[in-house]
Amino acid sequence: MTRISTSKRFPHCKTGILILTICGVTVTSGITRAADSTSSEAAMAEMNKMIGGVPVELRLYPKTAVAAGWEMMKSTDFNEDTALPSKTRELIGLAVAAQIPCQYCIYYHIKAAEAAGVTQEEIREAVHQAGLTRHWSTILYGNDFDLGRYKLEIDAAFAE
Repeated sequence: MTRISTSKRFPHCKTGILILTICGVTVTSGITRAADSTSSEAAMAEMNKMIGGVPVELRLYPKTAVAAGWEMMKSTDFNEDTALPSKTRELIGLAVAAQIPCQYCIYYHIKAAEAAGVTQEEIREAVHQAGLTRHWSTILYGNDFDLGRYKLEIDAAFAE
């Protein structure tokens, strides 16, 4: 595999576009110049100040990705000004974690959900809903049910 240096290829901007043709298929991918260690160190300092430490997930990130990971985490996990309230976000996270499955995610989202005021019954319902979604998906996929026909039936059911 060939590494492309965005700083050499795109010296005037932080973002470049990579277009490859492989076996007749064109693939386009955005390339972002790696963050320098200063931005990662600044992000870690901000984490220490804001939450008293660096979350393990970000300690396991490559140094060049820490600042971007922290920005993502701040904009979602630590942002109260989102379309979904914390309770809903954590219940969604728990439901997804139960289906992946991810023991780490389940543990985190249960703790975060409880901190957001979620009840045990709400946790049970969210996990149950995740299981139902997987169940019905298995039934439909396993029987190779036609998606177009399914959409027609669902649209008719909601039109009434």
